[in-house]
Amino acid sequence: MPRRASCRATGHAPGTTTPERPREPLAADWLRGGQGPEAERRSVHVRASGGRMAVLGFFSASPPTFGFLLDIDGVLVRGHRVIPAAVEAFRRLVNAQGQLRVPVVFVTNAGNILQHGKAQELSALLGFKVEPDQVILSHSPMKLFSQYHGKRMLVSGQGPLVENTRALGFENVVTVDELRMAFPVLDMVDLQRRPKTTPLPRSDFPAIEGVLLLGEPVRWETSLQLIMDVLLSNGNPGTGLATAPYPHLPVLASNMDLLWMAEARMPRFGHGTFLLCLETIYRKVTGNELRYEGLMGKPSILTYQYAEDLIRQQAERRGWAAPIQKLYAVGDNPMSDVYGANLFHQYLQMVKHDGAEELGADGLWKQRPSATQSCSSILVCTGVYSPKTPGSTEPAQGEEPPFHGHRDFSFSPKLMEASHIVNDVDEAVQLVFHKEGWAL
Repeated sequence: MPRRASCRATGHAPGTTTPERPREPLAADWLRGGQGPEAERRSVHVRASGGRMAVLGFFSASPPTFGFLLDIDGVLVRGHRVIPAAVEAFRRLVNAQGQLRVPVVFVTNAGNILQHGKAQELSALLGFKVEPDQVILSHSPMKLFSQYHGKRMLVSGQGPLVENTRALGFENVVTVDELRMAFPVLDMVDLQRRPKTTPLPRSDFPAIEGVLLLGEPVRWETSLQLIMDVLLSNGNPGTGLATAPYPHLPVLASNMDLLWMAEARMPRFGHGTFLLCLETIYRKVTGNELRYEGLMGKPSILTYQYAEDLIRQQAERRGWAAPIQKLYAVGDNPMSDVYGANLFHQYLQMVKHDGAEELGADGLWKQRPSATQSCSSILVCTGVYSPKTPGSTEPAQGEEPPFHGHRDFSFSPKLMEASHIVNDVDEAVQLVFHKEGWAL
């Protein structure tokens, strides 16, 4: 039974871990190395201040052995507005030289923006330099699916679609709008967009070899119709087949979030809702299940493996010799953030105890050594998870909550139980620093 909690005045729910707020370190603590585990003291000056001992200068902590995976929407921002607690959190995470004290990767299920654009946006909101390779968009792991990079792929979504797909390695893509222009008679729902005359059929349009679903499109009816046309015609939407091919063309999709939190008081439809529509239509029309060659974005293990690798690279660039052994994933969505972090933790334990191997993006089993031993989930109450939000529903006593996850991820109540529930990301950082013995 998943833990259901509300963010009360204390910021913690019944039955969840309630961190004891660390006291402000005294001078003696700092002199003993309280900045971090076995901290090295440098240029310390102690003076009396109002009857207390105050410390000037700084300590250089030993290399961190933990890192953060931070969600963005609902944790750091709401729409285009920064959440105040996020600014406070990064005052703790960034040192006086403007560098992160521990490795941090931003893991978002958004995908309708360029990676460097998201980094610039975060830099402006949080007040420190965020590098593009610290940002993982929902479709970033598509870089690993090199077997499809040379194929002619239909891409659905919005924003800089062509730029994003090329950055991911895809060399030959067709947008839904380009497909619609090539075959105007396919888009018939909107009366204002129906062709006034019947165009001549085209025979010079190269066949499409796969479908990329990067994020929710603007005109759902157009994208749903044309994607179905491509799948049912085996990539030749200007023609028709007597029987729909099955298995169908390869489909890669990212961002399975049913809902997400913006400025509105209630959650908004996410790309997971669009995928649900497409899957339902395909099953209704063909009697078969839509199949994915790859599903990425949280809660996919592939996304967490990708994030783990970026955390490792970040630590190596900073010269931190100690391996990163613990990851703390902070998010606002129980289904994507908590479920995904717990699923990855479960995977890590399986690897550790049973010597399991990793399934690579190319479908081949291969061993991949990893120093990461755990991934803890921390749920904040500033986004999707907020019982105080109008329209949110709490199941009756003894009832299971509705499952908002993707159909390819089985419902496991245990995986939706966060390791910790806190008010906001600043409390999350304080909690982790306290657990790791780092000063605030």
